[in-house]
Amino acid sequence: MGLLALGTPLDWPEAKEKAGQVREWGVKQLLAIWNKAKGKERDALLWGDEIEYLVVTYKDDDEKVTLSLRQADILIALAEDEKLCSHGGVVPALQDINASERNTLPIFHPEFGRFMLEATPGKPWGIGFKDLLDVEPNMRLRRKIAKDHMNPEEYPITLTTYPRLGSPGTFTTPYFPPSGEKLRSQFVPDEIANPHIRFPTLAANIRARRGRKVQVNVPVFKDVNTPWPWKDPTVNYDLHKWPEDDDVRNGAAPENYIHMDAMAFGMGSCCLQITFQAKNITEGRRMYDQLSPLGPILLALTAATPIYKGFLADTDVRWNQISAAVDDRTPEELGEKPLQTSRWRIPKSRYAPNSTYISEDPRLRKEYLDPDLIFDPDVKQQLMDGGMDSLLATHFAHLFIRDPIVIFSEDLQTLDLEATDHFENLQSTNWQHIRFKPPPPKNDIGWRVEFRPMEIQITDFENAAFSVFIVLITRAILSFDLNFYIPIKRIDENMETAHARDAVLERKFWFRKNPFPARAPRPYSASGSRSGTASPAAPSRPPTPTGPVEDEYALMSVDEIINGSKPETGNNFPGLIPLVESYLDGMNVDVTTRCELASYLELIKKRADGSLWTAAKWIRTFVAEHEAYKGDSVVSDAINHDLIGAVIQIEGGKEARQNVKHVEQFLGSNFGCGEGR
Repeated sequence: MGLLALGTPLDWPEAKEKAGQVREWGVKQLLAIWNKAKGKERDALLWGDEIEYLVVTYKDDDEKVTLSLRQADILIALAEDEKLCSHGGVVPALQDINASERNTLPIFHPEFGRFMLEATPGKPWGIGFKDLLDVEPNMRLRRKIAKDHMNPEEYPITLTTYPRLGSPGTFTTPYFPPSGEKLRSQFVPDEIANPHIRFPTLAANIRARRGRKVQVNVPVFKDVNTPWPWKDPTVNYDLHKWPEDDDVRNGAAPENYIHMDAMAFGMGSCCLQITFQAKNITEGRRMYDQLSPLGPILLALTAATPIYKGFLADTDVRWNQISAAVDDRTPEELGEKPLQTSRWRIPKSRYAPNSTYISEDPRLRKEYLDPDLIFDPDVKQQLMDGGMDSLLATHFAHLFIRDPIVIFSEDLQTLDLEATDHFENLQSTNWQHIRFKPPPPKNDIGWRVEFRPMEIQITDFENAAFSVFIVLITRAILSFDLNFYIPIKRIDENMETAHARDAVLERKFWFRKNPFPARAPRPYSASGSRSGTASPAAPSRPPTPTGPVEDEYALMSVDEIINGSKPETGNNFPGLIPLVESYLDGMNVDVTTRCELASYLELIKKRADGSLWTAAKWIRTFVAEHEAYKGDSVVSDAINHDLIGAVIQIEGGKEARQNVKHVEQFLGSNFGCGEGR
């Protein structure tokens, strides 16, 4: 999360009147950035990771586990730590400060929830293999530093969502009653959100623009004793404190769904994000496009969210829940009413998979583009008149169909073309699964691409493994000139598929059959093994492909996509891991480094082929086998206590981990070559 601006926020009626001004000034700021930075070049790839923590209060002898709302106190304790302050302290986020001015000690940031912390490395990582090996120790250091600045009973854990957030009774420390003025939620209090004025205003204005509360509905898991049809027992249909409380009578809480009604149920989730800095805009646009089809695959591989509000869900990942939690579309934009005051019917929430490709790669066929893309033609024309090409202008004109949600009155006095506040007002509230980020002014930072779909993992080992894997596959894409293009609509389908229970094993995803630029896929060895290295293609750029687009991709399992297709499938896809291994073979990596990287790749291989479980499967199994579980989809306080305790033990070291059931099916018999795990 970037630096939080201060000012006087406008309530929605006032913000709505000023939305046009913000868009107009945002276009001018974007063009100023474009004209200054379109020729910007950098020699080295830099990248950074973001880890988000839930802070829980946990005691062995107290069944009630709660979320600690002491984010501000913890950040103050970190800021006042002389050692940390001497190395940079708690400062703005990675994208807002020059890398040469940073130290390697981690940096902590506030997040939406007062029970959350975000941590980043003290400076961006480079592409050197030493940097890759430093990631996991740095993540462990972040967790240790955070814990050292908490109360003894507080723990920073990396679960995506707190299992009993919004459950009846006490689930926060201190306790606050729900149904405050800003969130107006039946289930969570306003005090759960960061008190910085941006956050309650964001929540209130989303609700006001939408004209009702957000509707976050997740299908409940039907177990042997789950009543059917199932009606969420936590919903109060008689609540009348706010006009929006009548929503539940009008279909907001359908049968067989866990119902949630506030932004906190989405933005209170934790994830793992990776931001890359490209050497120039051309490379950045290419990375954006080629990483887009990988998003749903990594979402399924990192699945870790099977519980909401104290109930087992019939989905494994968080993405759609966040999407619904910040969906500000009006009934007209949703297609529920004819267009009268709204400009367009908008197919997606502002938190959604990408709708555009942006590279000028000649392999980008028009058939891959979204035929139903909504964009602002006036914004597109202004950008093209300012010198931007049509493809990139379309991308930004699509983002600008949204209204700015939080506007500070102080920002409307004069237009500063050396600033990015109005542009970022729109850019940063389009939460897509891949984000393309122009260089900020007055800074040495380059064009960046942010990879956003992955779920946070329980251990630092896993988070490091997925971070390093994304870096290595990005290097392989650029080195081998790989082509993963499929139609945007297929990526949308894949994102939906990734939500299914155990999608990593049970579902198939659309993926390109031949990623090589100018030659056939690698042949199989005589034994039919998938373990051989992939054959990199010559770095050539063929003309735009011809022939039916449908012939270029097929439905594949995650195992095929990650480890390579078996000959009998007919797909012959080489596999992302073999492509990475081929890249490493050409880099002359020393034995020790290769061993450490191999332990990361091994985790991902085994998650893909099912020999290791996802966090979601481990959590489901833990609940199902708990002595207090009644087969009714309910995750009680007692189950939650032991689940949180097991999560703390897993990250507590080898000895503590041995007491956790099924940990080997989840993480393997060991963590590979690294020490201190």
